[in-house]
Amino acid sequence: MVEMVFITPFITGLLAFILPKAVSRQLLVLTGAVHLVLSLLLWKNTPRAWFAEYFAVTPEGLLSLLVISLLFFLIAIYTTGYLAAHRLKSENIFTGFMLLFLSTMTMVTLSDHIMVLWIAIEATTLASAPLIYTHRSGASLEATWKYVLICSVGIAMALVGSLFLTLSMELGGVTAAMSFSALTPVAGQLDPAWLKAGFIFIVVGYGTKMGLAPMHTWLPDAHSEAPSPASALLSGVLLNCAYLGIFKTNKIMVAAGLSDFSGTILIVFGLLSIVAAATYILKQTEYKRMLAYSSIENMGIIALGTGIGGLGVYGAVICMIHHSLIKSSLFLSSGNILMGYKDRLIANTGQMAKQMPKTFVAFFAGFAGISGFPPFGIFIGELFIIMAAFKSGHFLAAIVFIFSLCVIFAGFAGQVMKICFDAPADTEKTPAPDFRETPALVWPQYILLLTSLILCFFIPDALYQTIVDAVHAIGGGLQ
Repeated sequence: MVEMVFITPFITGLLAFILPKAVSRQLLVLTGAVHLVLSLLLWKNTPRAWFAEYFAVTPEGLLSLLVISLLFFLIAIYTTGYLAAHRLKSENIFTGFMLLFLSTMTMVTLSDHIMVLWIAIEATTLASAPLIYTHRSGASLEATWKYVLICSVGIAMALVGSLFLTLSMELGGVTAAMSFSALTPVAGQLDPAWLKAGFIFIVVGYGTKMGLAPMHTWLPDAHSEAPSPASALLSGVLLNCAYLGIFKTNKIMVAAGLSDFSGTILIVFGLLSIVAAATYILKQTEYKRMLAYSSIENMGIIALGTGIGGLGVYGAVICMIHHSLIKSSLFLSSGNILMGYKDRLIANTGQMAKQMPKTFVAFFAGFAGISGFPPFGIFIGELFIIMAAFKSGHFLAAIVFIFSLCVIFAGFAGQVMKICFDAPADTEKTPAPDFRETPALVWPQYILLLTSLILCFFIPDALYQTIVDAVHAIGGGLQ
């Protein structure tokens, strides 16, 4: 049952390469629906995996899986409208690799063995690279190669970190299986020097895939060149998968009594990412790159909260969930803007509130949510992280964090106002007459935003318990 959640999209992904385009589109949505049902059944029953030494259902993995499954289903619905309007030449390749991408990301969430997790995260790179190269342009080729090369170097460093973990086992005389669930109870017996070295390499390695600065350079180009459904998956889902690798390793660090060491590293990388986003977002001229730097900021916030610990971990998990929902919505809306205005430059868009009212509502609401406006969940998560920072004595980190948030909001708000209300630099620039805001191109964004909003006021008991279990697994708490 556990393995079927990632085997199913793998099989349908292979079929999508050879089936007619119309059938592949339907298969994309059908697979998304089946995957969502299987994920909910997994959440309800928590069965044992067939290969229990490699796969397991953990609170943090299950939480990521639920987010992935819901996002993919809604993105698949949007993709049917996107493909009907865009008419990609390589549509079968696009739909096939989207499904394979879903399979590899699902495998990440269910991996318990350290090396299987590494293989799964590397597989996400191979499955997602063709999506970035969809348009077959020189810029997309450059972005794809940058993505593959930089992330491969990062993954190689994560492999070195994983090998260091095995050395810490040998030198500590630990004979447990090389899985997170087996190592966490005996973490105190691991050799601390090699465990620290392994954690550093894993943070740098998986942090490259997560988009943490200064390893983030692939992310703006990849998001700018990838089709919007792919960008939504890359930002809303893939970054979480990379974070999961760091999260699981940090569980071992906390269990080994090395939370101060791992927390300091995560705080440094988190603040670097937030400051980098604040620096670059002010001068962005393309709206998709602007959203990409916003993702770098939010990954930094998640790393910062995890590093601070305590209530900060709860804030980080809340930010992770709501960032996925809201940022995916924003990237889907950016796809509508690109199809409407035929331009990625902010200066060549404008008056979207008048020209594209349905997309405007989703885009502006998404901006409010991702900027941390109450009552959206990002605000709640950031507030918890700030409270935890002051409570734990991380005053400088809290001040830098708050100042950077203000700078990012100022830069983001100025550009969003231009897109939504100002006249374009070219006064004759208006949305293409053949573009229509069809339900498939609008409703997925609305549902994503509405889900985020509902979760701010009501979290089902089962989901809340999963969140709390994930927070406690890494030494966090609600106090």
